[in-house]
Amino acid sequence: MFCCVDVDYQVAGVTAAAVGFTAWGDELATVEVVVRSFDAPQPYEPGAFAKRELPYLQGVLARMPPLQAILVDAYVWLGPDRPGLGKVLHDACGVPVIGVAKTRFEGATAIDIVRGDSARPLHVTAVGIDVAVVAEHVRTMHGEFRIPTLIKRADALARGNR
Repeated sequence: MFCCVDVDYQVAGVTAAAVGFTAWGDELATVEVVVRSFDAPQPYEPGAFAKRELPYLQGVLARMPPLQAILVDAYVWLGPDRPGLGKVLHDACGVPVIGVAKTRFEGATAIDIVRGDSARPLHVTAVGIDVAVVAEHVRTMHGEFRIPTLIKRADALARGNR
């Protein structure tokens, strides 16, 4: 099983969501898990996104079946010898992580893919798995628009949209 994860920060807490699927072309999730925390999140620290986000991702992933890979809306590497959220998550859970970022991060090396009619690329990075192979998988995931359906679903669940 693969899964897309996302975290949303609200005034009164944090919501993490995981959307599990079994094949890259799946339209619907096999498993959906949402975990809400009413504790105030750590303050945002530039360059330390992983420190803030990791506990919530670990909480939701602990409720998922065993995974082959995790897709996260972040970079795996921010630059040479500069781990991003994806690398920190990989080190914490030992599962391959695929970063699918919507905006370019200066200094990061990524494979850019274009989906649907969008002219704007997604930036794919990975650890523990071949980035060229997974970039093609992400490109062919279900959904006619820029963001694959199941990545959108994780975002919607984290934001409280069922």
